[in-house]
Amino acid sequence: MSAMFTPDNSENIVTETCVNSDLIEINIIADYCQKSTAGKLLPDAFYIHILALHILDPLLQKYERLARDVAPQGAKATLVKFSLSKARISYLFYPDFDIDPHPALHTSIQVDLNTLAVSYRDYRDSENPPILHRKETFVTPDYPLYEQFAALTQAQEALGLLDNTRGIGTRDGWLRRLETHGVEIHGHNLIQKKNHVASNLTPKIQRHKAAIVRHDLSRPVRLAWEAGLFTQETTFFDYGCGHGGDVRRIGEMEFTSAGWDPYYSPHIPCTSADIVNLGFVINVIEDQSERREALVKAWELTQRVLLVSAQVLIADSKKGVVAYGDGVITNRNTFQKYYEQEELKIYIDQVLNVDAIPVALGVYFVFRDEAQAQLFRASRFRSRATTPKVRTSVKRFAEYQQLLQPLMAFVTERGRLPGSGELEQEEPICAEFGSLRRAFNVILQATNPEEWEAIAQQRRQDLMVYLALCQFSRRPKFATLAPEVQEDILGLFGSYKQAWLQADEMLHSLGNTELIIEHCQNSKIGKVFSSSLWVHISALQSLDPILRLYEGCASRTIGRLEAANVIKFHTKKPKISYLFYPEFDTEAHPLLLKAMEVDLRDLHVTYREYDTADDPPILHCKDALVTPDYYQYEKLVRLTRQEEDWGLFDDWRNIGNLSGWQRCLREHCAEIKHHKLTWMKDADPYKVKLLKSAINNRRKNRHKVTED
Repeated sequence: MSAMFTPDNSENIVTETCVNSDLIEINIIADYCQKSTAGKLLPDAFYIHILALHILDPLLQKYERLARDVAPQGAKATLVKFSLSKARISYLFYPDFDIDPHPALHTSIQVDLNTLAVSYRDYRDSENPPILHRKETFVTPDYPLYEQFAALTQAQEALGLLDNTRGIGTRDGWLRRLETHGVEIHGHNLIQKKNHVASNLTPKIQRHKAAIVRHDLSRPVRLAWEAGLFTQETTFFDYGCGHGGDVRRIGEMEFTSAGWDPYYSPHIPCTSADIVNLGFVINVIEDQSERREALVKAWELTQRVLLVSAQVLIADSKKGVVAYGDGVITNRNTFQKYYEQEELKIYIDQVLNVDAIPVALGVYFVFRDEAQAQLFRASRFRSRATTPKVRTSVKRFAEYQQLLQPLMAFVTERGRLPGSGELEQEEPICAEFGSLRRAFNVILQATNPEEWEAIAQQRRQDLMVYLALCQFSRRPKFATLAPEVQEDILGLFGSYKQAWLQADEMLHSLGNTELIIEHCQNSKIGKVFSSSLWVHISALQSLDPILRLYEGCASRTIGRLEAANVIKFHTKKPKISYLFYPEFDTEAHPLLLKAMEVDLRDLHVTYREYDTADDPPILHCKDALVTPDYYQYEKLVRLTRQEEDWGLFDDWRNIGNLSGWQRCLREHCAEIKHHKLTWMKDADPYKVKLLKSAINNRRKNRHKVTED
């Protein structure tokens, strides 16, 4: 913000000195002003912020210094005005330039470079002072508030507020323009006035411009594909298909695929399908009744599952938006309704009378059949299990091992024996052994029975987590569950009532904050810190069921950040964070790209991207986040052990970001290549000698502790 210049009195003041003999010709000045890459050029003048003078051509800088020599107060001005027709420079003072979206001119100094006369003018008592528009044009792109200024201008252009500049150069004229268009400015944001009637001025929303040309499957359709919702005979319909990318790609996979769009494919008939996609459609419809109608129509076409997705986080503060209705208009005249994640679920549930399932941020699946919905929910909480190895030579098992393999796989998957008709190979197995139970007894003789019981207990815990989380919506009736889930409950708990009693007990335990902290601090899986527990997504199902349920409270309602591979359990506050390190498997110390934090108290979601951050957070000790069966686990362990021996983690507080870690490596003369520490080639030999001595001492101490 520029300092305020105050003349000796409020009257216009003129001082004169001698004639300037060093004056540069005005046509040359005008030519250089017109060629400037920064500043605002008008037909008769060129304006630039005082902090941007240094980027002007040296000749213009010299010209401006001639004026400042006779008016040194100009150094405190906000803008410098170069006249293009007269040898004159003006210094304009806008003390509220940074905070007022359209600041008023307070004072000005004019310097006549022919006579070196200086005149002053004070506008502070004016009832209708001149004001500024398009503030970003006066500054350079690296100005701290440039993006904010530009966003406001783009929003104003979207409504046509700046189309006719006559009359808006003063405060009163500008306020009349805002009133006519029914908008107000709060901070640097445009807000539509409530109950404003001006239909002839309502911006025309160009919905079709919101359609994106994609080169692969859209996110909701890809998630449905990865979830196994597309089976051999599945049909697909895209309601609001835009350019038709999903329709084309699903069709190329030899599924029956079609789509309708009011702009791009208006003549394609809307037909029912197993899977219907309403992908990022409801957030571009500005009319609330039309938005509801689109959701209802898509649901009417759905035979199995509806995919609903919408924008859920306002990340467009730098892209130029104007409030309109219950959303915003972008600088392309497209409407965007940004939902909170929980708000989106409530909207879908209320309109369709369903219980939508969050799959990812802004993506929900809505199943037509309740049993299929519950089966999908339960499958999301089923942890990985490994079939026990054969440990004892049993002749009968060896003879029929191939026949018994499907039974072993089934019990590993479900934690129980198959019910009647559940196992395809039931008939030949029973023909040989008399019953599935007798066949499994043979399996128990050849393997460790305790491992099978551990699998059964693991599956009980999976079901308890699933049932406990059902409490956040509505408890499903036993008859509405998929047959296989019914069999799971009866086989593992004996009754539905008993299963619910245990699930309720687990859910109530979440109210004990100390218990959550204790489970986090005592977890054998993950990296434990004083206020959090970090685990890789692959290790989540191996955690204590209490912690799995704790995380489920976030993912069950909000959904996880897509591609998140690390989960952070906060212990000081009831929060869960989902972190995405895209190079987790390739870089020894990957950088954080995206983070989503869910506050379990109110389900508020905070999202942040670090792709443009100069000093992003960096991850250490990857081996602690995963389980021993993780890919190249031993290599990760060796690196962490080596880094500990080298003392790289001694100052943990200062290595959490890229710059701190790089500084730490330099101080220890270290480099990392292929998950292995090496000495820097240009390292000081004496320093390396001292560091090696310290490394040997740490190793000795570690071995001593291990022996003790």
